[in-house]
Amino acid sequence: MRSIHSSVRPAQQGFTLIEVMVAVLIFAFGVLGIVGMQARAAQFSVQAEDRSRAALLANEIVTQMWAQQTTSLDEAKFLAPWQKRVGEELPSGAGKVEAGEVTVTWHPPSRAKADPDYRLVTKVVMP
Repeated sequence: MRSIHSSVRPAQQGFTLIEVMVAVLIFAFGVLGIVGMQARAAQFSVQAEDRSRAALLANEIVTQMWAQQTTSLDEAKFLAPWQKRVGEELPSGAGKVEAGEVTVTWHPPSRAKADPDYRLVTKVVMP
């Protein structure tokens, strides 16, 4: 006599393998999502560091202006060394001071060359 269990078993053969493959696929998508989020978090961290560095550099030259009580600083003594530091501390960094306005620009290597530069502008008001 044939049992009921023996007739049901062949129809279920391989079903567990499909379940495992689907579970692995879902897990792989989850891991890829986490890796993508980690990469974006690292990129945002670098961008925040660059913005912070630009603000610090702009603040340095504004402090010199306040100390000298003028918006036009000596090129050789103050501006040239500051502009050199901007170029060294920011990727493709440049700094300029014109008419009481300090502008710091930079272009991260992660952005396409055709994309516009990041820019920080600080208006100087004498105390």
